[in-house]
Formats: sequence, C-alpha cells, structure tokens
Amino acid sequence: MKPKRLVTNAMLIAMYVVLSLVATINLGNMKFTLDSLPIIVGAALFGPVDGMLIGLLGSFTNQMLTYGFSATTLLWIIPAGVRGLLIGLYAKHHNFDMSFKQTQFITISSALAVTAINTLVMYIDAKIYGYYSFAYVFGGIVPRIIAGIIIAFIFGAILPNILKPLRRIVLEPKKQTAKKEEPKERRCPYCGAPIKEDAKKCDYCGAEF
Repeated sequence: MKPKRLVTNAMLIAMYVVLSLVATINLGNMKFTLDSLPIIVGAALFGPVDGMLIGLLGSFTNQMLTYGFSATTLLWIIPAGVRGLLIGLYAKHHNFDMSFKQTQFITISSALAVTAINTLVMYIDAKIYGYYSFAYVFGGIVPRIIAGIIIAFIFGAILPNILKPLRRIVLEPKKQTAKKEEPKERRCPYCGAPIKEDAKKCDYCGAEF
C-alpha cells in the first residue's frame, strides 16, 4: 500500500473514532452518529478493502475505548466493516465515478443494511447478557431506519465535494509522474536517425523537411 494511501486511511480511522466519541447521541436502544462519513469517503476513494478496514479498525478502537473487550465486541464492529465493503464494491464496479443517483443509492442501501445488522447484533448481545425485551431491541427500529436514511442522503450529497480535492492530493500525482517518464524523441522520417527538435535537415541522410 502506497504511503499516501496508508496515511489517508489512518487519518480516516482516527476521524471515525473522534466522530464516534463526540458526534454521537445514544438514546437507549437508538444511536444517532456521524461516524460513518470516514468509512464512506475511504470506500469511495480506494475501494472495498480500504473501506472495510477503516470500518473494522475504527469501530474496534471505539468499542475498546468505550466498553472494553467483551464477548460481543467483534460482532459490534461487523456493521461498520460491511458498510465500507458494500460502498467500496459498488464504487469499484462503477470505476470510482458514481453519479448523484448512484451515490445516493449505495449510501442509503448500505445504511439500511447496517441498521439490520446492528439490530441483529443487539439481539444477540441482549440474549447473552440477559437484558432482552422485544420493545428494547426492536422498538426503535423505525426511527433508526429514518435517521439512517436522512444521514446517508446528506453524506451522499456532500461526498463528491469531499472526494474531488482528495483525489487530486492522493491519486493524481501518480498519473503526472507516469506522463513524465515517456519523453518523445524526434526522428528523421526517411532514415529514422535522431534529430534535433528545430532541425530542418537530417545530418545522417541529408534529407530536408
């Protein structure tokens, strides 16, 4: 993995942790957070592997800082990893050039998938630790879905404005370097000998042009 890409992923993981700690509202069985933005950005920028790693490592770090390690810690980090994987696969399928509708489709679809997986993980966690009740686990699923769709729509709308400068910084310099490595040399059209750019006569065969 290239240094710029590695550093960018590390920054997105750190951003995920910060947002999960300071930009998150927990209301019992409901959680409203902005921490998915770094996952979406990383996945749309680099693809499924990077998106999944940002989600898994960011979520794992947040779990350790907030709750410590438990029997269900690895289950709780799955939704974030799935979000990065789905968005990354979709972005890669479209050659990392998604339209507004495509961006909205994948951000909202992944948000719905994450809500479903989170609810399943909550159910398993509640059963293991003995706090299960149908109202607690499933009672807030509708507000969670609505909140997830609204946040996903907002992130999908601002994503192109975030990706554009990042692509210039992280990806485009490599293309410019590749162009410089292919200098063109002027040659005589008659004998093929190398000639100067401003020459009007070949020094080898004497042809004029």
